[in-house]
Amino acid sequence: MSLPDSKKKPALAAWRCEFQSSADEQAFLHHHLVTTRVQLRFTLVICSLVFLGFNITDILWLGYSSQTAILAGVRLVVALAAIGGILLLRRWPDSIATTRLVASMAELISGGGFLLVTALRSGEFTLHAISMAIVIIVFYIYIPNRLLYSAAMAASCTLSFVMLAAGMGHLRPVELGTIATMLALTNMFGYVAAQRYQLLLRHEYTAQKVLKNLSIRDPLTGCYNRRYLHQQLLETEISRAQRYQLSLAVIMCDLDHFKLVNDRYGHHGGDAVLQHFASLMQALTREGVDSVVRYGGEEFLLILPETDLAGGELLAQRLRLALSAQPIVYQDQQISATASFGVASINFGRSSTSAHMNMITVADDMLYAAKNSGRNRVCSRQLG
Repeated sequence: MSLPDSKKKPALAAWRCEFQSSADEQAFLHHHLVTTRVQLRFTLVICSLVFLGFNITDILWLGYSSQTAILAGVRLVVALAAIGGILLLRRWPDSIATTRLVASMAELISGGGFLLVTALRSGEFTLHAISMAIVIIVFYIYIPNRLLYSAAMAASCTLSFVMLAAGMGHLRPVELGTIATMLALTNMFGYVAAQRYQLLLRHEYTAQKVLKNLSIRDPLTGCYNRRYLHQQLLETEISRAQRYQLSLAVIMCDLDHFKLVNDRYGHHGGDAVLQHFASLMQALTREGVDSVVRYGGEEFLLILPETDLAGGELLAQRLRLALSAQPIVYQDQQISATASFGVASINFGRSSTSAHMNMITVADDMLYAAKNSGRNRVCSRQLG
């Protein structure tokens, strides 16, 4: 496991307004999923009401006829598709793929419906051009979809509209050229506005992530800090182990004679040793499962879910041997370092006591037992 870098910002692909890393992009989409779904539902409802409302203007302007009946049918299909999209969002509330599918289908069906209405009312292309510009803006700004998908849908609808205008609109070349130019500019400005909006959202997410990371991690080693341990981490892991009747182990680690390292090599040399030891612990623990905490000074605490006493002892011995086997290189000097370890574990499947309340205290006692027995050792105790 590599040390997290609180100062490192995920790279962005500006032209498509997404993080270059698919993992970062997925994390961002999950973070904004609730907001995205609310925005999408709102847009679907408003667009449905607008489409249905135009039935009234059709009757007022054209009177009731077979044409207005067909127009009403087209708009009803668009509204029903929007309702279907809302139901899909409710059925799969945590699915990014479903959200994007609904957004894409909304753009496809509403764009197709609008073009069909335009073809049925072919004598009003100059008015339809204004509506087409609004549709383009809705695609880019108000339907939360992947920008590349929205751009492709908007460009396709624009091209289809211009072709319809050329074939059915009986427009003069200057009128057709003006409409095409206006819609092209609308696409361009819509894309730029959507790009800025999407990039702003990702920059904001990155800043929040960096600030959160700084608040829960030690800046020198990248390990979790003691505040996060007591505010959330330990309680969360204990609750999970209790709920599923699992084992939980903790290891308290302390670098031996660390004051002598600082005295001999200076605090920068001591920092190099701390960073090396933290990197070693991160490398030998399970990414996304185990947690490494800088407990204070040269002390570290490891939280090991689903780990019994034997597993905790094994990891502690591996860490002890790895640290003592390889000197730390600092300014062309080699610093030898060792550490002592105290291990405590509890099996919640067998224990009904409150022994977990003092797991860290017991691990700390075992650490001092290891130091008092000669250092560079592992001592352990089973709780409950």
